[in-house]
Amino acid sequence: MTARTAGLQQCKPRSCVRFRIAGLFVTAAILNIGADLALAADEGASAPAPVTASTGDASNTALLKKLDAMEQRIKALESKLKQKNAAADVTGAMPSPATPSQGKKGPKPDTAAKPDGSPAATDMPPAQPAAGGAHPAPSPATAPEQAGPTLAKPGPSSPPDTGGDKGIFGLVDSPVHGLSIGAYGEAFFGAVQNPAAGGQWQNSFDARRLVLLPTYAITENIIFNAEIEFEHAGPGFDNDDKLHGTAEIEQVWIDFKISDPINWRAPGIDLVPVGYINQHHEPTEFYSVFRPEIYNGIIPSTWKVPATSVYGTIADGLTYQVMLSLANEDYGDSFDNRTEARTAPPFPTPYFPGIDGLNGLAFSNPPLGDFQQISNAMAVSGRFDITPPFAPGFAGSVSAYYTPNTTPRGAHDDLGNPLGSSSLALFDAEFRYRIPKTWLEFRGEGVYVMLGNPGNLRANNDSDPTDNVGRTMYAASGEVAVHVPMGTILHSEWEAVPFYRYTYENLQTAGFAGTDPNMPTGAGQMQFHNIGVAIFPSPNLVLKATYQKIINKDPAGANSDSLLGAVGFFF
Repeated sequence: MTARTAGLQQCKPRSCVRFRIAGLFVTAAILNIGADLALAADEGASAPAPVTASTGDASNTALLKKLDAMEQRIKALESKLKQKNAAADVTGAMPSPATPSQGKKGPKPDTAAKPDGSPAATDMPPAQPAAGGAHPAPSPATAPEQAGPTLAKPGPSSPPDTGGDKGIFGLVDSPVHGLSIGAYGEAFFGAVQNPAAGGQWQNSFDARRLVLLPTYAITENIIFNAEIEFEHAGPGFDNDDKLHGTAEIEQVWIDFKISDPINWRAPGIDLVPVGYINQHHEPTEFYSVFRPEIYNGIIPSTWKVPATSVYGTIADGLTYQVMLSLANEDYGDSFDNRTEARTAPPFPTPYFPGIDGLNGLAFSNPPLGDFQQISNAMAVSGRFDITPPFAPGFAGSVSAYYTPNTTPRGAHDDLGNPLGSSSLALFDAEFRYRIPKTWLEFRGEGVYVMLGNPGNLRANNDSDPTDNVGRTMYAASGEVAVHVPMGTILHSEWEAVPFYRYTYENLQTAGFAGTDPNMPTGAGQMQFHNIGVAIFPSPNLVLKATYQKIINKDPAGANSDSLLGAVGFFF
């Protein structure tokens, strides 16, 4: 191999192109000279035509134009070759596209609505349930005109479009037509006061929850949804691995999409359509580490019940859901204390109440499995969601719940006297308003509970005056948040959301005297001050820090403050 040949083989593409262009110039010049000599020989003794400066310049100019056009063509071909090589490199790094035999990829998430009523971004998590479900799309937390977390579109969702979406955790296409799987979770860390230790501050960590969200489009109009939750780092109690958690089916149901005005959700486990965070409780949907206080007692979030419902769209910006479910029970004790006759434990065995002045309705949810309900009572609930087109940035809801009886079979006081029935009615109204084209967001909520006959509630008949209940319970909260763009960090748009929320709860109102006199200790009359910041590196991820101050009228004080951080995700 000659040195010249080796040099040609080793030269870089751009250098080779320039080398070839130069060669073209030399070759053209030689050919031009050869052509002149041949012409002279053919004409013999005749004198060659004089070559004037003008004719030589014209010839050279034409040749240069041709060579320039050739160079541009070579450059264009070189650019196309580079693009082809780059595309081949990317294709090698990405999953190969589906073949026609594989069909379309997993179901497209339901379109979520922004507070101004416009469609949300489509790069959202898969497995979005239909109306009334618990999984709105995560909020893009970057644009100032957006109202914080994206508001889930209630009412019937569009039939899943199974083409082209990343159906498995938002990362890869689903290998099964119609299937997609999402997830959300959060982990807490920091320090909390322990009231059982006199308010001592103790460092803490909690792998709070990991939730899987499978959705399967059986057909375009029949959709399966589920929520499988693992809490506190373990599926049970394990001393060796220090596990103290649970595993549960939080939701499972099938939607039959009939039309916009009316759709049916078949019997299953579903969320009572009361309040926004009860149905949309993913960590990207609220800014504090803990869920808003209203949803930690007076609304027993996550308020899941055996139920069936109908839902639909009434008009633009107005949707509804009506649910029939098993009723909440005034029984907060373990399954071990239930009898085989499905009653509360007989006298003289005591049992904990499900409704009380310290925890609200937190422990009154009905059982979800194995026919363990200890009441025949049913409940009806309903909700209207409002996103008026004439008020961009605003969204809200009003909802109600009623059951004629919460008293379980075999209910008794500590003296053995049977307890009669007591109804439960609950009303909720809330709003979220992101002022368009500003950084400001406001939220507010109010809840009111009426107890039909509190004299028949276990809390007022258990010889413990600290958990007594009046005729009513109520709570109200207000929140202000500021959405501050942080710019591009790690190739994504970050947003910081500092916020402050104030909540007042009264779970121990006056106006009733039962077996125990209604003498609230004030432990159920609480004020909550939450201040903190939520940082969104992505709509699917949030980093939180919150200081919570709790004040009540207990002479010893609440002793329950906390300073916590959290990492939450939803995709």
